[in-house]
Amino acid sequence: MMISTKGRYALRVMIDLAEHREDGYIPMKEVADRQEISLKYLERILPVLSKNNLVEGIHGKGGGYRLSRAPEEYTVGEILRLEEGDLAPVACLACGAEPCNRQAYCKTLSMWKKFYTLTNDYFDGITIADLLQTNKKAP
Repeated sequence: MMISTKGRYALRVMIDLAEHREDGYIPMKEVADRQEISLKYLERILPVLSKNNLVEGIHGKGGGYRLSRAPEEYTVGEILRLEEGDLAPVACLACGAEPCNRQAYCKTLSMWKKFYTLTNDYFDGITIADLLQTNKKAP
């Protein structure tokens, strides 16, 4: 399993909004500048976060985005699954996958299932608030 740029950037956006949550609605351009992410790329990430109620957005003067919940209420797993679709290490474990005809005698299935569980448990055990504590602020 490889986390895409989209997933990594979504985490950076959420951390940035958490760091600046006292400032109200944050313009997308400010987030883009601070995180060194193109505005065009952010325009692909933020609507997904907004549509799924992770952030609230308003348009026009004074507009921007802000977290819709407290930083400790967001898990890394929730954000990554939203942007990545699924964290399954193999196709047969992906959400909605057709059952594999080798499933009954597959020698590696239990290993992949355990890895999948470990991955989800790991990312679901880390919150945005945790990341705020461990990361130093950028200069």
